[in-house]
Amino acid sequence: MTNTLARRSTAAALGLVSALVLAACANPSDGGTTEVAATKGAGSGTKINLSPDQNRVTTEKVDSIAAQLPAKTRERGTLEVVYSSGSAAPLGFYATDNKTRIGVESDLAYLVSEVLGLKPDFNTVSWENIFVGLDSAKYDVGFSNITVTEERKEKYDFATYREDNLGFEAKKGSGLNITGPKDVAGKTVAVGSGTNQEKLLIEWSKEAESAGLEPADIKYYQNDSDTYLALQSGRIDLYLGPNPTAAYHAASTGRTEVVGTYSGAGSTLQGLIAATTKKDSGLVKALAAAINEIIDNGTYAQVLERWGLTEEAITTSEINPPGLPKTNK
Repeated sequence: MTNTLARRSTAAALGLVSALVLAACANPSDGGTTEVAATKGAGSGTKINLSPDQNRVTTEKVDSIAAQLPAKTRERGTLEVVYSSGSAAPLGFYATDNKTRIGVESDLAYLVSEVLGLKPDFNTVSWENIFVGLDSAKYDVGFSNITVTEERKEKYDFATYREDNLGFEAKKGSGLNITGPKDVAGKTVAVGSGTNQEKLLIEWSKEAESAGLEPADIKYYQNDSDTYLALQSGRIDLYLGPNPTAAYHAASTGRTEVVGTYSGAGSTLQGLIAATTKKDSGLVKALAAAINEIIDNGTYAQVLERWGLTEEAITTSEINPPGLPKTNK
């Protein structure tokens, strides 16, 4: 176990991580609030505001941190933030007006922008176009549940802001318990294309096959609604995605359950989510300093509590820490 891993709160070396426990009192599509309990074993939890009137947590500019920005960014006065257009509560999704984007990602981006003295300009694009836009310098930073990986570190700089835990979601009452490659052998599993989850699932499927078991039958769908329809109809056995999304959906609908969790960086390293910038753009130090400022002043904790993600908090933002290995098990 590395020193970096030892400092983190999740015992990923044991293979499993603590799941979020979510207890919903309303379906997000039906009205104004839903309720989540962010601590394992907790009862009623925090009521999440699903309306377009978010009353977000705010903070103040810190001149010494803003001074670390490239001059052209300070002069422009905006932080060009990009995130995925997909709807995945509580990470990023639409409020009850079906127009306003809300979620933990945008809340944290707002706070970081305020520390930097910049106005956030939000850009919503497809997943693959996040990276296209960062590559071309059209966007400054991605706040979109992006995992630190060794492969991505060749092209991007990272400032971490949350743990990365994955969740296997199944139809309620499935009886499944997913702890490793043998448990996905012969199962039909949906996953998002080009994601960290896909890489893990492919590795597990190969490992199961090498052990003389059937490989996983991996399926891809265009959107979450199609995936959940397939799960309810029995066309797939499992859906592998970010654990916050899986837990939120299970709690909100009561029709599914999380049957296993796993670190997004494999069995020996805690996965991390990070603000992502083009390599050598000059932004990453200022971003990390801004994230550490909101951790220190308490607004970071307020945002995570607001979305039921307290268990995924980090204590320090790190720049380009060890990430998902190129070969992940």
